[in-house]
Amino acid sequence: MSETVPAAGAAPRLVLATHNAHKVRELREILRPLLPGLHASDVVGAGDVGAEPPVEDGVTFAENALIKARALAAATGLPAVADDSGLCVDVLGGAPGVFSARWSGRHGDDLANLELLLAQLAEVPAQHRAAHFACAAALVTPSGTEIVEEGTMPGVLLTAPRGDGGFGYDPILQPAGENRSAAELTAEEKNAISHRGKAFRALAPHIVAALR
Repeated sequence: MSETVPAAGAAPRLVLATHNAHKVRELREILRPLLPGLHASDVVGAGDVGAEPPVEDGVTFAENALIKARALAAATGLPAVADDSGLCVDVLGGAPGVFSARWSGRHGDDLANLELLLAQLAEVPAQHRAAHFACAAALVTPSGTEIVEEGTMPGVLLTAPRGDGGFGYDPILQPAGENRSAAELTAEEKNAISHRGKAFRALAPHIVAALR
């Protein structure tokens, strides 16, 4: 779907704590049916407004999402949305969890994180490889409203990566009810069942209320 052409000089109404343009588009698509006439310029990313990322020192996804949303709302004076997500492995007691992006010790090194996790689980049999992706999405307004919604995508961990789509641990998680990895799903298929999709769709009505 093409985005509505923004009016010249239109000011943003909502800022998302990400520098990822794909995530900004995804949130716009979720909100568009609920806010007819939504413009592309209404929802922007943190990079578009020059906001610096805060230190994420929470111990839960919800805490980290709120840290990011609070900092962004304070910096911009706009309603702010942030999410935090990761992979939780049952046999590891929920790890990597909030440390998913830096499990190997290098933040954002997807391949190293994935390879380390596979090595740690190399001897774990199929019946004990249950895991899920988890996401917390937070809305914080300048007036002090704070709302968090969460979503999960359960599945099992494969023994080797499959698929070229997605990112992070997608190639090794096979969602429940699927015979493909998350990285083998189309973007539309993944968004329909993903942890992020569920969390943002649950948060969407609260965002709409904050923008009206």
